[in-house]
Amino acid sequence: MTNNRTFSVLLEMRPALDGHAGIPQETRLLFRGLCECPSIEVEGLLQTSLAFLAPGAADEPAREPDMTLAAVRERTRVVVSMDKPRPKGIWATVRTYVRSRRTAYALALSALLRPARAHVRLTRFAPRGFEEFVWRRLFEKTLPADDFKIVTARDLRVCTVPWNVLQSAGLLTLKFRREAIYPRIALDRAGVFIAQTPYPGRIPDDVAFVVRYHDAFPIMMPDTIANKVRHQATHMHALVSNAKSGAYFACVSETTRQGLIALLPEVRDRSVTIHNMISADFRETNAPADRVKQIVRLRITPVGPLNPTFSTTESRERFYADALDRQPFKYLLMVSTIEPRKNHARLLAAWSTLMADRDPSIKLVFVGNAGWGSEVLTQEMRAWIDTGALFVLSGVPAEDLCTLYRHAVATVCPSLAEGFDYSGLESMASGGVVVSSDIAVHREVYGDATEYFDPHCTRSLADAIGRVAYDDGAELRRSELKALGRQMAPRYRPKHILPQWERFLGAISAGKAGIGR
Repeated sequence: MTNNRTFSVLLEMRPALDGHAGIPQETRLLFRGLCECPSIEVEGLLQTSLAFLAPGAADEPAREPDMTLAAVRERTRVVVSMDKPRPKGIWATVRTYVRSRRTAYALALSALLRPARAHVRLTRFAPRGFEEFVWRRLFEKTLPADDFKIVTARDLRVCTVPWNVLQSAGLLTLKFRREAIYPRIALDRAGVFIAQTPYPGRIPDDVAFVVRYHDAFPIMMPDTIANKVRHQATHMHALVSNAKSGAYFACVSETTRQGLIALLPEVRDRSVTIHNMISADFRETNAPADRVKQIVRLRITPVGPLNPTFSTTESRERFYADALDRQPFKYLLMVSTIEPRKNHARLLAAWSTLMADRDPSIKLVFVGNAGWGSEVLTQEMRAWIDTGALFVLSGVPAEDLCTLYRHAVATVCPSLAEGFDYSGLESMASGGVVVSSDIAVHREVYGDATEYFDPHCTRSLADAIGRVAYDDGAELRRSELKALGRQMAPRYRPKHILPQWERFLGAISAGKAGIGR
């Protein structure tokens, strides 16, 4: 810490409403980490991607007590608006669409005609009395129960307008301008605002604006993402607007930072690298190898195309007996959403090669939900799933994931590109062996604590797995990698990363220029 001055931080929490890993996980860990910093008073910004929220209490210094009937009623409305199911039926869908478009056009018009005026005002949500709701919706998927009181004691601000509607408002102004102009957001009493991706709003000049920048894939690799045209447009125009407004960029890796600077050289002195944190939940445990079979059976994807099909209860029990119980359960592990950029297909091909050439008993375990563009791969996986050779798990808690990492023949990280990549570090922290694609960010984050392979070559991946599992000297190599992993993983613990955030946020809050390196 550079000084004793306390300053306020408002952190965007929208990603935490979604899945387990990646940006949602980073959002939860960062909020929890900032709660530990004595120089920072952190609050969260409550906003959804698609749903309009009810307003909370007026965000004023002089406010009524949190537990009056009127105050509780306001917060109840916010909770109900967040938990409403998506509208069903043609007329409900039309009403939602019309409301979104009407709001977007109104905000776009205001931004064009009154650019200096605040168009979106925030309200307040005090968690007192609603701690269980805040915990379940925002934090439970990542944080341990010990953090409950810490993160649910912090106030939240409510943005009633969905993130996607703000995006649409900015894009609509392109009909009249060469550069998008986004709605201005009123951020009273916030010293620093941290957005988890390029943000579709303009921030007051007296508030330091930080974009947590994960990657430029929507711009540089649009073929690997869903809704290509929309996703690329929202990312690029918001990014340009944020940069032009003087935002700072806290990049999750130096690889990501250099990619950002290549696109926008003017942000070099307003960008830093602060790596993601890994949760303290990932550590070496004494869970026995047999526990893996229980985890697989309990956490196997329950429905859909990635689930084994059974005609009877007897057939299900026979399937699990054959697949799990009649031999030692040896497996390769991959933890990631199933989508093209993650390169599951390469691992599937290398695993098939290993089964044919070296070890017919080796299983493959994927942990993650099916994402965009996974339909073809899902069809290829189907036959392996039904034979009990491939298992797809979901909703695996950290404690069980530690066990999977520790007992895997190897955790494979085969991505074609990444902004950071948690799974290799989580495996190292859990005492596992990591095999990873030879890409820049893996070299930066994993160092020598992994066995590298060419992500475009099936044989290269099969050979890399062989070096840690089957070749002469494999046991020695495994021991070396585990020892290196035990040295590497602690560098990404909160106690090493949080001081970097304190120094960075303290510097920009104090108005110091040239924070880039």
